[in-house]
Amino acid sequence: MASILRDSLQTIQTYRKMNPHYTELLDILEEILILREEYRRRMKGEIFPVEEKLIAAKMAGGFPLVDFSSLSCDLTEPKEYFLALLGIAEKRDPGETVEMARKIRSGEILFHDLIYESFNPLPDEEEAAEDEEDASFDLVELFIEESLRPALEQVVARHGDAVTKADWSEGYCPICGREPKIGEIRDEEETRYLFCNQCGFQWSFRRIRCPFCGNEEQQTLAYFTIEGDERYRVDVCNACKRYIKIVDFRETNRKADMDVEDIATLHLDMLANDEGYD
Repeated sequence: MASILRDSLQTIQTYRKMNPHYTELLDILEEILILREEYRRRMKGEIFPVEEKLIAAKMAGGFPLVDFSSLSCDLTEPKEYFLALLGIAEKRDPGETVEMARKIRSGEILFHDLIYESFNPLPDEEEAAEDEEDASFDLVELFIEESLRPALEQVVARHGDAVTKADWSEGYCPICGREPKIGEIRDEEETRYLFCNQCGFQWSFRRIRCPFCGNEEQQTLAYFTIEGDERYRVDVCNACKRYIKIVDFRETNRKADMDVEDIATLHLDMLANDEGYD
């Protein structure tokens, strides 16, 4: 893992020079990755146990290995990680994050509830109202997601091979159930792999299919690229108006660091939103 962290930090350094307007976000990501490695090493036990005998049945039924529809596990370690992550925000915007950390420590805000709500979101109209809050809310959302990453990476390490062999065909993550934000094209067959920011797992998925609604009608599936840089594109579905970012580094033979690429391609998110895709 130390070598992976070293490579990620080097990639971040390269992208700082290439995209100086992303410097602040890349600085935050750098701090997150260093803190993630620290908490990964400090983890004492298995937080999300998976019964191996149930894996095949879950995969066949389209159920992720970890069920977040009801939480009965001990989230003490992810909570400690989350509070440490809030420290990253406190250095930049101390007001709201300091208050949130205080409320979590005092029990006014239950960390368990934050995780549950993250996987079981409010109705659209309530979400829209929350989206109008200040920008620091998005950073807190990122930290809520990140707080589970080391624990879920354990699940990936233990059971990822079995999941890959199960030939999962859904557009959401087979480990934790999150929808992907970004993916990658690999090999001569141009296989599309979707990446889960929540747990770090990648799985192959049909190119001519929307991962969000399952649409397979070619006339309603499209993509757009940035002129002069064919390494990046945005796959869009005109049936559900959703999109996913895709990277293709096959010509440069470079391994994509998907955590970094998701930050370094925020301009594609803005372009997709401007075109009416969510």
